[in-house]
Amino acid sequence: MGVIHYTDAGKRMSQVTVHNGTVYLAGQVPHDPSADMQGQTQQVLETIERLLDNAGSGKDRLLSATIWVTDMAEFDAMNAAWDAWVAPGRPPVRACVEARLARPEWKVEIMVVAALAEG
Repeated sequence: MGVIHYTDAGKRMSQVTVHNGTVYLAGQVPHDPSADMQGQTQQVLETIERLLDNAGSGKDRLLSATIWVTDMAEFDAMNAAWDAWVAPGRPPVRACVEARLARPEWKVEIMVVAALAEG
């Protein structure tokens, strides 16, 4: 069965759950929505990296990523930040869709699943 660990849990959701060697992150959004798409994506990826590190994983252990952008016209700007960040030779499976996000100033939201570090 395995124990489930919840991190940064609120009434509605947790930011991180860990179960059976897998780390699940909630969708992460930018902290400074005044940035452009590339800047917002960089912010989100920094948060993801910190959460993964705190959970005992890392961007080199990513299994999957789901990315929501508000405008596919900015797909290349999001990808510029993603490509600079993702671990070389270790890209996860990924989907990217256009969607309206919970706040109009947010341009991107990213949710990932990763494996725990071995050992």
